[in-house]
Amino acid sequence: MNDASDNATNNQRRMRVLVSGRVQGVFFRDSTRERAEALGLSGWVRNLPDGTVEAVFEGDGDRVGEMVSWCETGPPDAEVRNVSAETEEPENLRGFEVR
Repeated sequence: MNDASDNATNNQRRMRVLVSGRVQGVFFRDSTRERAEALGLSGWVRNLPDGTVEAVFEGDGDRVGEMVSWCETGPPDAEVRNVSAETEEPENLRGFEVR
């Protein structure tokens, strides 16, 4: 028997995203945090030494998908060239941090 909490757990999703282009120095990380928090997602975002941005989003599957789609454009000054995303097992993260 499934109750509401089982359904919520079943819809949990985790995606790891790599974003390339002009995505550092354009408030990508801070904008990502704001958007993820507004969607009620957990996870983190960080700059990588090669100029890309890496992020993990966890939460409601539809909202995670919305966040991944947002990364395809990013904040106004970003110039996103590529977004790759892969599904991972949720780790039940709490909160969203800029690393």
